[in-house]
Amino acid sequence: MTPTQSQPVEDPERVAAFEARVAAGESIEPKDWMPERYRRQLVRMMSQHAHSEIVGMLPEGNWITRAPSLRRKMSLLAKVQDEAGHGLYIYCGTETLGVDRQELIEQLLNGTAKYSSIFNYPTLTWADIGAIGWLVDGAAIVNQTMLAKASYGPYARAMVRICKEENFHKRQGYEIMAILAAGTPAQHRMAQDALDRWWWPSLMMFGPHDSESSNSDELMRWGVKRKSNDELRQRFINLTVAQAKAIGLVIPDPQLAYDESTENWKIGPIDWDEFWRVVRGNGPCNRERLAARRAAHAEGEWVRLAAAAYAAKQARTVSAFEAA
Repeated sequence: MTPTQSQPVEDPERVAAFEARVAAGESIEPKDWMPERYRRQLVRMMSQHAHSEIVGMLPEGNWITRAPSLRRKMSLLAKVQDEAGHGLYIYCGTETLGVDRQELIEQLLNGTAKYSSIFNYPTLTWADIGAIGWLVDGAAIVNQTMLAKASYGPYARAMVRICKEENFHKRQGYEIMAILAAGTPAQHRMAQDALDRWWWPSLMMFGPHDSESSNSDELMRWGVKRKSNDELRQRFINLTVAQAKAIGLVIPDPQLAYDESTENWKIGPIDWDEFWRVVRGNGPCNRERLAARRAAHAEGEWVRLAAAAYAAKQARTVSAFEAA
């Protein structure tokens, strides 16, 4: 593929004017001119985000019927429903960039699209539901509060509502962990075990170190991201260490240490080999997650056909009325 085929040559003056708008903090809207590379990066990032919200329903969904009380069932059901809504908000945002939603969903189903690696880990106990709410949604909030200031207007506005709902999810998860940690010795062990298994994958959610990220610098220059992967990860660590201490749980990192000069908690090395193994489709539940999504898509075919038939009928009715 030649350079002109992979990326069109942009007018330097238009690019400079665009970047000046971004640097000035202006919001870029769907009808505004934008570099093709900016559009492609947004589609890639937003579609991965939307896919993650949809696939993220699966690790928790199978615990709805097994939650320990009616209150817990209701709150978990509401949370899973919220995640579906978040995915739809962001899919709608990608459509403002000229991408068909069905095309993105097909990419997810055929395995060519990526989603957050965190959702390829199993939920073994009820404490895992607490850990996901506390750690996974907590990490998402740290990242998404920055995205609420992104340069692309539709994405930023979607994040405002999503972050409000994610805050409820984090509180629900932290409450579950706090109750288990203060319970019987067996319950405390269950909470600690969940933290042990979800801590490192949660840190991986922010992506590779900045020196190894091929997209981070460009996304920051264009105002899609406001802080780097490592900055966001550090903020999450600082917040979460204190929260773990408050409920009597121990961060599973023997090298964890407080640096008074930077006022940051320093951690041991992240296993990036594991991260890339999961991203490339070889995690504990990659195949299971995609199989579940494909089955759900196939089983919902009759709904899509019925909706399309109804829409076509309504369109014919309107046309007949206008013709009369």
